[in-house]
Amino acid sequence: MGELRRSGHVHRSVRAELRDNLVTAMRGEQPRFPGIVGFDETVLPQVERAILAGHDIVFLGERGQGKTRLIRTLVSLLDEWSPAVAGCEINDHPYAPVCGRCRALAAERGDELAVSWRHRGERFGEKLATPDTSVGDLIGDVDPVKVAEGRTLGDPETVHYGLVPRTNRGIFSVNELPDLAERIQVSLLNVLEERDIQVRGYLLRLPLDLLLVASANPEDYTNRGRIITPLKDRFGAEVRTHYPLVLADELALIRQEAAVSWAGSPLGSPELADHLLEVVARFTRLVRDAPQVDQRSGVSARLAVAAAETVAASAVRRAALTGEETATARVVDLVSIIPAVRGKVEFDQLEEGREDEVLALLLRRAIAETFRARLAGADLTGLQDRFENDGPVETGELVPATELLRRIGPVPGLAAILGRLGVDGAESPGLAAAALELAMEGLYLNRRLAKEELPGRTVYGGS
Repeated sequence: MGELRRSGHVHRSVRAELRDNLVTAMRGEQPRFPGIVGFDETVLPQVERAILAGHDIVFLGERGQGKTRLIRTLVSLLDEWSPAVAGCEINDHPYAPVCGRCRALAAERGDELAVSWRHRGERFGEKLATPDTSVGDLIGDVDPVKVAEGRTLGDPETVHYGLVPRTNRGIFSVNELPDLAERIQVSLLNVLEERDIQVRGYLLRLPLDLLLVASANPEDYTNRGRIITPLKDRFGAEVRTHYPLVLADELALIRQEAAVSWAGSPLGSPELADHLLEVVARFTRLVRDAPQVDQRSGVSARLAVAAAETVAASAVRRAALTGEETATARVVDLVSIIPAVRGKVEFDQLEEGREDEVLALLLRRAIAETFRARLAGADLTGLQDRFENDGPVETGELVPATELLRRIGPVPGLAAILGRLGVDGAESPGLAAAALELAMEGLYLNRRLAKEELPGRTVYGGS
């Protein structure tokens, strides 16, 4: 500890540490919440104000809105390395130890007190609230092993500390707080207000230095429990999260989270055109707004991520079965989304038995919207004449891209269509086929959704 003092180290509380580092990041225009998409103008300003005020925070929002991800990014605002008394279970600071063991060691050894260094990743504790969580799990309990070793029951060192005191001088998170039994929530009251803990009948007061954050679903639809009023009152800030508000944020989230880069795979990473990701993003947003879906439970961002990964997997399956050198996702692969995401959507009881039909309709609308957004004003006369004069083109999930292009044949204005979709057909026949499929399906769906039949319709796998 003597070396620590001579180094000029200054002891700060966790809240002061977070506040100072946040201000430094804001002044330096550094990324303050890496990986968080779509909250810049809504949620993050509230979080920043809460940190600057030194408040504990509860995040409220539907499933899949990034609450846990946001909580974990708070760790990046801690100092990279922090000193602690070596061997301390609750990570006491050498300058201000609070547990009996460390106070005794500090009095005995003085500047010779051993110090260890903890990385900020070790200063984060997390507990998923479950009905079987006990006070001992969170706060602590008597350790029968220590009693059996000869210590008396009145000795504070017989206490086995729970997760909260073990995260002293860090950030502790309780996920899905309403799932915690109400009698267990009571044990957190002192942590939030008096900043100490009580263990059974011990005269034990440990002034904890930590930031407590929690996540919860809005109470108006959860049937699992509630946050008790005294506990809710002790949180300094309540922050409401939301799903991406604009399409661009939905797309950015998919690109960031979807695992579609398959390094080391025999076929390499599949090609996934931007217009297909846009279909997935639009489909997700349509599902969220659909009256047939129970909106109280929300439609997680995980749906869009899983859908994009499924489309990429469908392309790899086709390439493996047909011998294509490069796996390229196409419109025919989008139908694989429906069975993959059914479990992520809660439907209204009146729609029982029609789930696949509803999702299929929303997927067709997403394709039609993408077609209009991407190819509005484009001259598709050549493609339309191709169908009216030469009849339909049959495609499917096992039809290779080169075979599809052969069946379609020369199309006047093809270069303009590819250009509107940002595709170089000379470099990738697969992407050219993907672009043509969007144009073909868009032409068909626009007429179908308008209750008009398209002469020489495009047939996808017989559907």
